[in-house]
Amino acid sequence: MREIQAVAVTAAVARLAEEANYEMSPDVLVALTRAHDVEKSSLGREMLEMIIENVHQAMSHRKPLCQDCGVAVVFVDVGQEVHVTGGDLETAIVDGVRKGYGEGYLRKSMVACPFTERTNTGDNTPPVIHYRVVPGDEIKISLMAKGSGAENMSRLYMLKPAEGRGGVIEAAVRAVEEAGGKPCPPLIIGIGIGGTAEAAMLLAKRSLLRKVGKPSPEADAAALEREILEKVNRLGIGPLGLGGSVTAMAVHIESMPCHIASLPVAVNLQCHSARHKEAVL
Repeated sequence: MREIQAVAVTAAVARLAEEANYEMSPDVLVALTRAHDVEKSSLGREMLEMIIENVHQAMSHRKPLCQDCGVAVVFVDVGQEVHVTGGDLETAIVDGVRKGYGEGYLRKSMVACPFTERTNTGDNTPPVIHYRVVPGDEIKISLMAKGSGAENMSRLYMLKPAEGRGGVIEAAVRAVEEAGGKPCPPLIIGIGIGGTAEAAMLLAKRSLLRKVGKPSPEADAAALEREILEKVNRLGIGPLGLGGSVTAMAVHIESMPCHIASLPVAVNLQCHSARHKEAVL
């Protein structure tokens, strides 16, 4: 059994929190540049130029890519041959978020008692953590800084099975159309299909960890991704909702089997500032 110190987990999470907020992943920057090259609206191209310039300024001056530094959503793949010593894993992750958001001077956005006082917790904790036990002796940590503008536009549709593929397309396009400019397009659209209500939502969010535009390895899902992207970009919402031909840069679909009487479809929209980093311990 391999041992990993809790302090190493804390240090890794703290680093990821800062890097995710300061450094745009190369694949996202490439997707934004490609969006600028194909955007037909002059105002849309201008918006994309501003977005790209903002990325370069943030990275050059080590400033947050967006004023909304988001909820820290942490995906943890825990090898079944790993033992965390010197503390428990969850406390180590929470401490890492607290340290990273504090030392990085990142905006703290979490409030306690969401339906009453809504007092800021002051350190952006607690994070939202999703665990998965996997083979091996490593811990893989992916931290996503998820802003509320896009997260608020999440949708869950419990379709009738007979609605099938067409129903999935209609649901996804409807979610984007109803969101309009609120989630700060151009978007990355995460879609989870199957499982149960909560499993579909998690699939949709996890799909956003994929490199932007990398198609699903499943041929049927990849074809569905292309068709939804084409239909979404016909909506004319455009960059930042000001009109144009690029409303979304990519559609990512993850699916799993489901009950014979169900067809859950979850849509999780990601703004153009797609921020996530990962570390393997």
